Amino acid sequence: MARPPKPKPVEAPKPKPKRDYFFPVRVVIWFFRPFVKFALILLVISTAIVGIFKWVNPPLTYLMYSEYSRLGAIQYEWRDLEDMSPYIPLAVAAAEDANFCEHNGFDFEAIEMAIEEGSGRGASTISQQVAKNLFLWPGRNWFRKGLETGVTVLMEGLWSKRRIMEVYLNIVEFDEGIFGVEAAVAKHFTTSPENLRVSDAARLAVVLPNPKERSASGLSLTLERRASRISIGATTLRDEGRADCFLP
Repeated sequence: MARPPKPKPVEAPKPKPKRDYFFPVRVVIWFFRPFVKFALILLVISTAIVGIFKWVNPPLTYLMYSEYSRLGAIQYEWRDLEDMSPYIPLAVAAAEDANFCEHNGFDFEAIEMAIEEGSGRGASTISQQVAKNLFLWPGRNWFRKGLETGVTVLMEGLWSKRRIMEVYLNIVEFDEGIFGVEAAVAKHFTTSPENLRVSDAARLAVVLPNPKERSASGLSLTLERRASRISIGATTLRDEGRADCFLP
C-alpha cells in the first residue's frame, strides 16, 4: 500500500516591517551632530578664555593693536579700581550705562528706546563694550553681534560687576591712542587718578562716545554742559545706592 505524500510545511507569514517613526529624527540628529560638537567645543574654549581674564589683566586689545599700527605708539598702563577716585566709575556709569548694576549685561529698556528712536546709540551697555573691545573686533555685522552677545553672557556669569567696570576703565579709549584712566588722567590733568574730582571725572566720561574728536582738556560749551549733568548723575547714582555693585 502506497504511503500518502508528506504534507508540505506551511511557511509562516513574514512579519510586516515596522514603520520607523523616529527615522526623520535620527536623520536630523545625524546631520546636526557635528555642529553641536563644534558649538560645545567653542563654548568650552570661550568659557576658558573669558574666565582667565577674571583674574589676569589684559595686556593688549585688538583696538590697541590697530591704533598702534596706525599711530606708531599708544599710551596704556593698568590701574586697579581701588586705586582710582570713586568718581571715575560713577561718572562713566552715569554717562554710559546708568543701569549697570541693575541689568545682566543687556539694558532692554535702552534697546527699546533706541529702536523707537531709530538709532542704536545708547543701547550698548558697559558689559557689551568690554566684550566687544577685549575679545572681539570692530564691526556691525550680525555674526560679530552674535559673538558679542554670547561673550557678554559669559562675562556676566563669570565676572563680578566690579571686575567688568575695572576692565572697562582700563581698556576704553579716552583720546586718540590714549587707553585707560591712568594714561588719560596723566595727559589731561595735573593730579593722579585716585585724587580726581567729580567734575574732572565727568570731563573724561563725556568724551567716550567719540574719543578721537573730543578732548577732556578742550571741551566745547555743549560738552561742558553735558559734563555738568554727568557730575550730577554720578552723585545721584552714589546717593541712591545704584552704584553699590562696583563701589568699595
